[in-house]
Amino acid sequence: MIQKICDVLLGLFLTCLAILALLLFVPQIFGYQTLGVLSGSMEPEIAVGSIIYTKKTSSESYEKGDIITYSIGEGTLVTHRIEEVDIENMHYITKGDANENVDGAPVYYSSVIGKLEYCIPLLGYFSIYAKTPLGIAGIAAVLFIVLLLNFLPDILKKDDQKVNYNPHSKRRTNK
Repeated sequence: MIQKICDVLLGLFLTCLAILALLLFVPQIFGYQTLGVLSGSMEPEIAVGSIIYTKKTSSESYEKGDIITYSIGEGTLVTHRIEEVDIENMHYITKGDANENVDGAPVYYSSVIGKLEYCIPLLGYFSIYAKTPLGIAGIAAVLFIVLLLNFLPDILKKDDQKVNYNPHSKRRTNK
């Protein structure tokens, strides 16, 4: 009975991990960049904690209304909607949907990482927190649970099969 329960739980854990890996890593093979959303500047279109998939295409192909991800400095990315395209100066004017005003600085074509293709709510929390000490501890805990579910039936089975020797009798008895 323990074997069946552990097998079912292990199967569920591994299935969830496989789905999570597919959603987070496989799109990168096809040229998508996956990013976790940290702020509410694009709500309600893109909620905090969502994961977005962006893909780089020709900068000239982006139009007013497209949602793009761009770099504003070392390691800082922003995802906002294009409000205006300035072809002559090769930049965009962007604005977060939840913001009242357009962004203060233009976004030059060279700063664009890609255009939003897909968004999955809540999944971004996994990619955001997996990089923190608590997230790393969580990953270690999940791996420990997977190992425990894999080996627990064997450990319990060995305990059940231990043989006790009664010194007053010359026969062995199983627990």
